[in-house]
Amino acid sequence: MEQIYKGKKIVIMGLGLHGGGVAAARFFCSQESDVLVTDLKTEDQLADSIKKLAGLPIKYTLGGHKEEDFLTADLIVKNPDVPWSSPYIEISKKHNIEVQTDISLFFKLSGAFIIGVTGTKGKTTTASLIYHLLKEKFENLFLAGNNGVSTFELLDKVRAGDKVVLELSSFELEGLDVSPNIAVVTNIMQDHLNRYSGMQDYIEAKKNIFKFQNFGDTLFLNEDDSIVRQFSGEAKSKVIFFSGSKIDLSEMKIFGDHNKANVAAAVAVAKFMEVGNSDIEKSLKTFNGPAARQEFVAEVSGVKYFNDTTATIPEAVVAAIDAFSSRFPAAKIFLICGGVYKGVDYLEMTGRIKEKSVFVILLPGNASEKIEEHLSDYEDMVEVSSMQEAVKTASELAKAGDLVVLSPAASSFNMFKNEFDRGNEFIKSVKSLE
Repeated sequence: MEQIYKGKKIVIMGLGLHGGGVAAARFFCSQESDVLVTDLKTEDQLADSIKKLAGLPIKYTLGGHKEEDFLTADLIVKNPDVPWSSPYIEISKKHNIEVQTDISLFFKLSGAFIIGVTGTKGKTTTASLIYHLLKEKFENLFLAGNNGVSTFELLDKVRAGDKVVLELSSFELEGLDVSPNIAVVTNIMQDHLNRYSGMQDYIEAKKNIFKFQNFGDTLFLNEDDSIVRQFSGEAKSKVIFFSGSKIDLSEMKIFGDHNKANVAAAVAVAKFMEVGNSDIEKSLKTFNGPAARQEFVAEVSGVKYFNDTTATIPEAVVAAIDAFSSRFPAAKIFLICGGVYKGVDYLEMTGRIKEKSVFVILLPGNASEKIEEHLSDYEDMVEVSSMQEAVKTASELAKAGDLVVLSPAASSFNMFKNEFDRGNEFIKSVKSLE
């Protein structure tokens, strides 16, 4: 890529632990920019990320931000986890310093045809399945975004007109002034209410996926979701509805009623992109589903273990309980959950736990305290201090034919780097049983 940022002072705000900040720093070093990384976390906390940047000409301000860094930059690259209300971002904007994110820069620089997927739940499965259905037809096709692949990693690979499937969280959609060529919205449920002022604020962030579309663009909406359905009235683009009501998952490797809408969305996009029906049917049968979403890990002493670490809201846990109860009706479910509270309501989830006689194993955290309040009269529940203890406890209580499911209904940052680190610790603990 042309070195349009050569010699420019670039401030990367938020190195983080997920890889996005690392990819941003590498990209701007390749551009021969003057790169400064600043993060509230300390050098020790960011050791893994810093190690990946060893040898690169990068300056660091760690353990806090300095106002002067935000007054002298040519460009601020904001990590999605940093809210736009940050006083340092406000300082930059007041002094007319450009602020971008990895997603907004990708739109600006790549020239790609972008298929964007958002929703409270289902976006990873839907984006992965769209990619799976399209990859035989389109040679230059990429998958990135909230699935852990930074768009900065693609900038040197993608050429104008190449197709990119982007999974987009509400954080990544904030501040955008451009929308994808094709936008898909799976559903809207309460989430991240510890970040947003209320449900409407959260919904407004999601709307950015279609707000800046033009007449030649296309918006795919879940007809079965009452909030999503209403988006059609605000769209300037062509609207296509999809519904999971007629989807049959019997020949697929993924299961659960919640996945019907995800499949319907992906099939609708594939048909729009002129993939043939026979090719779609063939590809659906070979789709294994994304990792960390009701992912089968192992069977030990007749007990099956599943990693559903990305179920960070109670509705996702309800979906998991329903899916596993339907597929394994004779099994008792041992649910490992809890962590950091996100301002959500656990009433439906704890009601389903009681209804299905699910045994609850609570990890430390204030979300666990909220769950426990709703289960104060429930006997099938224990508290543990670590993931290893959670898995060991479950293995001792479960019998052959039972299921142990990590489906947390909470964030992970009190104990783990992120939700995927949490899932990896679960897998490691399960493997140690074998």
